[in-house]
Order: sequence, then C-alpha cells, then structure tokens
Amino acid sequence: MSKSKKILFFSSRIPYPLEKGDKLRAYYQIKYLSKNAKIVLCCVSQEELTIKAETELKKYVDEIYVYRSNKVSTLINMLIAGVIGYPFQIGYFFNTGAHFYFKKVIQKEQPDHIFVQLIRMAEYVLKTKNISKSLDYMDTFSKGIERRMEKERGLKRLAYRFEFNRLKKYEEKVFSYFGNHYIISSQDRDSFSFEKAKSISISPNGVDHNFFTPKKNINKPYDLVFTGNMSYPPNVSAVIYIAKEIMPLLIKYFPNIQLLIAGATPTSSVKGLANKNITVSGWLDDIRDAYNDSKIFLAPLQIGTGLQNKLLEAMSMELPCITSQLANNALGAKGEYEILIGETPQEYIELIKRLIKDEELRNNLTKNAKLFVEQNYNWSSISKSLLKDFFPKDK
Repeated sequence: MSKSKKILFFSSRIPYPLEKGDKLRAYYQIKYLSKNAKIVLCCVSQEELTIKAETELKKYVDEIYVYRSNKVSTLINMLIAGVIGYPFQIGYFFNTGAHFYFKKVIQKEQPDHIFVQLIRMAEYVLKTKNISKSLDYMDTFSKGIERRMEKERGLKRLAYRFEFNRLKKYEEKVFSYFGNHYIISSQDRDSFSFEKAKSISISPNGVDHNFFTPKKNINKPYDLVFTGNMSYPPNVSAVIYIAKEIMPLLIKYFPNIQLLIAGATPTSSVKGLANKNITVSGWLDDIRDAYNDSKIFLAPLQIGTGLQNKLLEAMSMELPCITSQLANNALGAKGEYEILIGETPQEYIELIKRLIKDEELRNNLTKNAKLFVEQNYNWSSISKSLLKDFFPKDK
C-alpha cells in the first residue's frame, strides 16, 4: 500500500509522553500505521501541545489538531451529559466547541478513513457520512466501572452504578455507527452485554521489543517492582494491596526485601506507602530503569480491564512475572511456564519465595515469556491487520 491514503486519528489525549495506557496504544498505532498511510491527529486536551510532544509526534503524523478544553467547560459538559442520559465519561471529553472544530478539520482534510480511539471520542464523528470509520473500544469501560462499583459502599457505589448502566447502553449505541470495531482482548469482548459485540475484532497491544531490551550484568537494588500510572485506580489498588497485604508477611521471611513502585502522578495514598522496604519513585524519564533495577515483576491486579502493557514490557525486559488471574485472562500466558499466577497474599508470597530461591525457574520463565511476547504482541503485524480492514480494496 502506498502512503496515498489518509487516516484521521481521534484520541482523547495528546499521545505523548507515554505515561498512560491509552496514550501508549495510540502512539504505537500511529507510529506503525504511518509506515503505510498519512496520519492526521485530532485530540482534546486541557494541556497545551508541548514542543517535545509535537517534535516526537511529527515524526509520524502530517498534521496535529488539538482542541484545548478547560476545567469549567468540562464540568458543564459532564452535568449536561448527566441530564440528557449520557455517561459522565462521554461528557468529560465531549465539547460542543470541539465538535464544530473537528467538523471543519474533517472537511479540510478529506480523509479516506477515520479511526477513533475509545468511545469517549465517538460523538465527534457519529454523524459523519461517506467516510469509512473504525472504533477502538480498547477495553470495556462499563466492566471496569462495575468492578470498581463492587468495592464501594453508599453514595459512591450508587454513583458508579449510575455510570455503569449508562456506559452499557452507550457502548451498544455507538457500535452501529462504525464499520470496524476493535478491542484489546477476548476477555473484554466477552464482558459486553449486547449480542453484536461478538463480532468485535481482537486487536491487542504490542510492545517495542527493540526498545524494551534489558541491560546485562547490572546491579539490581530492588527485589520487586510494579510500574504504571500511579493515579489510575486499578494500579493504586494493586500497590496498596502489595504494601498492606503482601509486604508485611513477606518481610518475615526476607527482612531486607525491597519493592519499587514506579510511575507517573502517584496519589497521596501511594506516596504514603513509602518506607524502608518500599520506594515510590514517581515519574521516570526512562521506565526501563525500573525494570533493569529489579529482579521480579509483581502485578496482583484486582480491578480494571484490558491488557496490561506493564506485563508485556516486563516480559520483554526478561523479568520473571507474577500476576493475578484477572490480568492474565487478557494476556493469555501459560501459568508456570511463561508466568506465575496468584490470588491470595499467601499465594503471592509462596510464588515470590520460589522465584527468589530457584534460579532455574527464573531463567525458564524469562526465556519462555520473552518468546511469548515476541510472537504474540508485535505492533507491526497488528497495524497491518488494521490497514487491511480500513482499506479492503487495497489488500
């Protein structure tokens, strides 16, 4: 395929820096789609497009259109969404001014295809006709909200239920407006409640294997590591679980054991976990440093949806990984062969003890996991599959 085709790519955030999962997915989709098509990027953001972000994104996109929103307009639009029966998630990212702005962009750019990342951006193109469109659900927002709802009580639980019910309806509503539909894992697809969801294509995340390559023979000051955006509720929940449920028991066996919690925007509850056995680093310029400095990757995720980029990266960085069944359902790695799976604090402790004491197990897991992600999570093949759907006549 020549680069004569133009794709208008809608993202709810400027996809750089890569501190959030949706930004990372958008960035790599753009990077690899740009090898065979012209990309025009459209974003809504409360933050301005920085010179660093523009420089990086301009390597892969022809034009960048950013509509600047603000906290006041966002609050107003969320209230309007609540009144008219839309999810707050949609109201947060939909702006009438942005709608008119992007309508003009579409008229100006005359794209051959429109690709929308996440249902939160779908409203901007629902009424656009005569241009083929694809929607990347990425994961099941309604299921993620349901899992968070189940852990809450009182008014907060009621608010989550309100959002959950509206998201379920909206996820089904937008389906018919798009010709192609994608989601990150079969686990997410199966959690949709509407019949047509069975036809949604699985488009997983990849990992940049050339970038996520470990340094050899270096000192590793941390025994355990967890990485991620540390204001994202599933990540916050996971590290609190590690710090309060796992670490106190683990210290009885290994008094000097060290845990690194690495990632952007840690909440006050995450920062408060720091002690002589736990380091909270915050943002790292190069997340590979967290993997290189650690011996075991621990991700006992209890809530959330989608495929965990952190596990793909850790496997590519040749770290033995321990996770929950929930997280591995999306990943699809073989337990005891490519990954270790626990559910209770005691199970996680036993798995950590095994890895610390058994060098052969560590080596086998890392070798098998590396091969697993190389074969199954490759951005190049993922993007080629998308292009075949976008432009079927060019196959």
